[in-house]
Amino acid sequence: MGFARTCSVALVGVEGVVVEVQADLEPGVAAFTLVGLPDKSLTESRDRVRAAVVNSGGEWPQKKLTVGLSPASVPKGGSGFDLAVACAVLGAAERIDPRVLADIVMIGELGLDGRVRPVRGVLPAVLAAADAGYEQVVVPECTAAEASLVPGVSVLGVRSLRQLIAVLTDEPVPQEEPDEPGRPDPMLAGLCVPGTGVGTGLGGATDDAHALDLADVVGQASARTAVEVAAAGAHHLFLQGPPGAGKTMLAERLPAILPRLTREESLEVTAVHSVAGMLPPGKPLVDLAPYCAPHHSATMQSLVGGGKGLARPGAVSLAHRGVLFLDEAPEFSSQTLDSLRQPLESGHVVIARSAGVVRLPAKFLMVLAANPCPCGRHTLLGDGCECPASVVRRYQARLSGPLLDRVDLKVEVEAVTRSELAGYGTKGESTRTVADRVRAARERAAARLSGTGWRTNSEVPGHALRTRWPAAPGALDAAELDLERGFLTARGLDRVLRVAWTVADLAGHDRPCAQDVALALQLRTGISRGVPMSLGVSR
Repeated sequence: MGFARTCSVALVGVEGVVVEVQADLEPGVAAFTLVGLPDKSLTESRDRVRAAVVNSGGEWPQKKLTVGLSPASVPKGGSGFDLAVACAVLGAAERIDPRVLADIVMIGELGLDGRVRPVRGVLPAVLAAADAGYEQVVVPECTAAEASLVPGVSVLGVRSLRQLIAVLTDEPVPQEEPDEPGRPDPMLAGLCVPGTGVGTGLGGATDDAHALDLADVVGQASARTAVEVAAAGAHHLFLQGPPGAGKTMLAERLPAILPRLTREESLEVTAVHSVAGMLPPGKPLVDLAPYCAPHHSATMQSLVGGGKGLARPGAVSLAHRGVLFLDEAPEFSSQTLDSLRQPLESGHVVIARSAGVVRLPAKFLMVLAANPCPCGRHTLLGDGCECPASVVRRYQARLSGPLLDRVDLKVEVEAVTRSELAGYGTKGESTRTVADRVRAARERAAARLSGTGWRTNSEVPGHALRTRWPAAPGALDAAELDLERGFLTARGLDRVLRVAWTVADLAGHDRPCAQDVALALQLRTGISRGVPMSLGVSR
């Protein structure tokens, strides 16, 4: 009788649970039993592991073999357990010393020839192992850089099962033949989900996306101001205007003026993208704000997360710490849009399924873009709109009041004039200039909020803003009057105060004055308050 154990990690959403992989050999008819609530892909590991061990020069034990995955109550799936199962079996067969395996976490899929193939979710898996106190991790060689992002963990990247056996038994490590130069690496196929490449609108931020310059946007001084305020305070934004006015251009350039992610934020974003199979090739750490723009035909599951079995990250999680752009927002189904109301408030999504409950991060900056009516000419002067009034009202009502109440900034994007398009007007500021102001405003807010756990003005509760950081005397008179008249809800008043603090940070004021609050009201309601839209922001 032989027994050995090692460890691997089961992913539940973007969180990992350390699983003990136990192998037991007993005399009897040769059989291989896998227990511990495995799914179909994990059950198939029996054939992969057997072929990999034999093709790696090992001898498969001709006894009754039982492999248990503990805790048995946690659902387990995927091919990332293959490496741990193979080593546990070899330990039970005394090919490897069982004592060496006990404190090692192994993650990786095995090919039939013994090669170790990469799997998605390596970063959150190694984070879970580190939190559980493990210091040694074995991963596929092409994901070793991703695993090395976790401090305090010794990472061993291997290309084949043969190499791992040699390392664990202190034998000479064999050299694997390199792939032919110029041919695509088949090992990288396990890191990407089909259909998530360039052009899907679901990828993370790239250097190319950040190369878009805000100076390319013609005119739109009010909308540019709103974009800058949104970036400085992480406020949600609603752009409404005719087709071709530049709404999409503004949204695409918003990630470029956001500050780079901190180390903690980068690990959060990288963990989500690793589980979703969307990490950029050759870049294990995402340090730029992600940008996600799903099509208006997206289902609720693709937006907030879901899928068969345990839920997988949706668009709101892929946009975590970045921008979620919903173009043609009224064309989304009402149920899909209203599903955003909870993550907009809480910053995360909780999805309950029969297989378990998953909590996914979803702290994003939402940008909505919409035409004023189905034909898009409702507000254009001199160009008649053919939509009946009832059709216009029905079209605009697709964005529910509770959803719009969670949006801080509402801006009317006007059509570009001939003189602006011909370049006769003043050219707008570049992305670098605006990004510097945004970064300075974020630093002012961070200094004020240090020690509170809040990072941006949009996160601060209204009660804290009114008591700990009050506005200038009399600054809120106009906002409170709008509350009494019913133009603002209590939540809306708090959001006006948050925007006013962002405007004050951009202008360099110690606290919001009446003019800052007036601009915040103007950005919130779309009603002119007699203040220039470029106050303290754009010139």
